[in-house]
Amino acid sequence: MYTCLVMETNAPRIPLAERMRPTTFEDFVGQEHIVGKNTLLYRAIQYGTLGSCIFYGPPGTGKTTLANIIANNLKANFVKLNAVTSGVGDAKKIIEQARVDKAMFGRDTFLLLDECHRWNKAQSDCVLEAIEDGSIFFIGSTTENPYTSMTRAIVSRCRVFEFKPLSTVSIVPALNRALADKEKGLGHLPVECDDEALEYFAFASGGDVRACLNALELAVMTTPIGKDKKIHISKEVAQQSIDKKVLSIDKSMFYDMLSAFCKSLRGSDSDAALYYAMRLIKAGCDPMIIARRLVAHSSEDIGMADSNAMLLATSAMYAVEKMGAPEGLIPLSHAIIYVCEAEKSNSVITAMNEAMDDAENATDNFVPNHLKNHPSTNKDGHGKYKYPHDYGGYVKQQYLPNSLKDKIYYRPSENGREKNLIRKKFRGEK
Repeated sequence: MYTCLVMETNAPRIPLAERMRPTTFEDFVGQEHIVGKNTLLYRAIQYGTLGSCIFYGPPGTGKTTLANIIANNLKANFVKLNAVTSGVGDAKKIIEQARVDKAMFGRDTFLLLDECHRWNKAQSDCVLEAIEDGSIFFIGSTTENPYTSMTRAIVSRCRVFEFKPLSTVSIVPALNRALADKEKGLGHLPVECDDEALEYFAFASGGDVRACLNALELAVMTTPIGKDKKIHISKEVAQQSIDKKVLSIDKSMFYDMLSAFCKSLRGSDSDAALYYAMRLIKAGCDPMIIARRLVAHSSEDIGMADSNAMLLATSAMYAVEKMGAPEGLIPLSHAIIYVCEAEKSNSVITAMNEAMDDAENATDNFVPNHLKNHPSTNKDGHGKYKYPHDYGGYVKQQYLPNSLKDKIYYRPSENGREKNLIRKKFRGEK
């Protein structure tokens, strides 16, 4: 009979990721471009010259951990707040005390603010003066791009460091450290973890070491002890503990990927367009967002060069709306490939923009007399409308207002079916 590991009910339940949070640079994993030897941040900490800064990047990449390591290495006061639960009053109290400590003891104060993008303008403004005059040093951590999610006044006073998702090579040593640590980790338990399982944990975490450690802990705590008195963690157990690769994205990453999708359509790279579309959908993006962009680009970037692109994109949008995922993703992929591979022309959007500009700015917007609903007639015949079908389907006459009568908006390109379009002879161009 197998038994499972059961924790004492009265023991404090602290997640493995929190217990294993590094406290020194030696234990810190990844982000060599930020904290490697001879980097700017490393030197600033070593010489005690660190100023206000912002750490931003995906969850579980070490932002808060590095802030805590800095707190342990610099001889200064450190006060930690969370932007979700704190406000102006909390910040003002910290600033007042910081000014007292600086004046009386010459001691600096660092304000560590988690989720700093959650502070609104009023909350951010309350610390501006203190950052400016050196009363406090600000260290913010955020999963959002600070250049778009935070007030410019704060960002301009801080040095921004971007954290990257951790690689498998960086995460596996952190897992091994947790398995070996008898005090804070799982070293006091008889755990045997296959190399394949470690590799899978690292891969499926999506670069998030916190998610990886918590999945490892779940695997250990729910796996029966075998007859050999060991807790064996295989790749299959790892797959059950972290069901699928973490593919969440933040707001900034969402718009970056959507932009990459659109530019891949325009650049005729069907492989890239499919990848970005599926990456967004797997991260929770509504497939209709992809479908709507596809319809827009089928006219913006293909237009008259291949009008079937618009028909196929519209059909795909209808299929996604009525069928949903996963079936609707098949016609969506079909349309993405078609739009990418079709010949390109931007003549439609160019014509639209030029016409829109004249519609807003042209001074003469009077309809020619012969096109009016009730034209007035005169002896020179200017009030008579020529019905094209009486002339075989086409007859030359003025349609635009006088000030725009020679204006040309639509200019066919030499691509696809558009090159076969011949402009009316009276305009003298193809």
